[in-house]
Amino acid sequence: MKFVGIIGIRVLKTAIAVFISISIAKLCGLHSPESAGLLAILGIQVTKKQGIRNVMARICASLVSLVFGVILYMTLGFHYYVLALYVLVAFPVIHRLKFGDGIITGSVVFYHLYFAKEISVGVLVNELLLLLIGLGISTLINIVYMPQMDSQLKKQKEQIDRLFSIIFSKFALHLRDTNTVWNGAEILDAEAEIDKGIALAKKRQDNVLFSDPISDWHIYFFMRSEQLAMVERMSSLLATVYQSMPQGHSLATIFEEVADDVKHDYYVGRAENDLTLLENHFRSLPMPESRNEFEVRSSLFQLIRELKAYLNIAKKEQEHHKSSRSF
Repeated sequence: MKFVGIIGIRVLKTAIAVFISISIAKLCGLHSPESAGLLAILGIQVTKKQGIRNVMARICASLVSLVFGVILYMTLGFHYYVLALYVLVAFPVIHRLKFGDGIITGSVVFYHLYFAKEISVGVLVNELLLLLIGLGISTLINIVYMPQMDSQLKKQKEQIDRLFSIIFSKFALHLRDTNTVWNGAEILDAEAEIDKGIALAKKRQDNVLFSDPISDWHIYFFMRSEQLAMVERMSSLLATVYQSMPQGHSLATIFEEVADDVKHDYYVGRAENDLTLLENHFRSLPMPESRNEFEVRSSLFQLIRELKAYLNIAKKEQEHHKSSRSF
């Protein structure tokens, strides 16, 4: 297992595909059986769906190249300038047909015909069998085994939750002591980790051949992305709270609750009631006596509204899909 970890599972799968493809091609008595190994290398991809799309593109591009080979070689003969002519006329056609991923495979097929110096049923069948063996074996190995990604996604989720928890703890610290200095690095880190999570979720989804287009992981990372936008707005509002107030201390307590709740795999909701009570308290307060008090209270009130919206996303997501990792 240590050896596998060093070389990588994709390299190991490629080596197995090459060995099996060449062995089958030799058993079938095909000419240039090593080409089946080359095709197997090209067929191994990162995900199952990507592998199938890639193989289909390579097969279609190779068929197009075979057609051009038959026409060009039978018309102009086996001359080196025909190779250049093939590039000029075939590449644009293959690209237009959206088989661009198969250009290299198609070129290999075209060159095989050139080296064979003949166009016959036997030569064409040989090329088709090499394609089927090389790309077929790589596709089969791609489908049979792909590493599970749930553990990676779970670690990614834990990292994002940890960053959100730190962010809310920093918010609480500032509300208790406006002289607290924080550079906001965790917000940038959270954005980067969410992007990584979205990429991992997409990769995992591409390894499931028959499934719904949206997974629980997609929902989770989309929710965090939406919430991060609100966290950024809260951070901007927090910068305008330059004076400690009793209401700010109350809000700090709620942020500390959220910093703890965010670590749970489900929506806790205890902060929601506290926010409603604090919001009602704000409405019952007399008018501010100074401009500074007005500005700070206004920022605190907006912070309450943003935090309620933040929590509402988690609440709606859990109500929509009870089994999702919503908070």
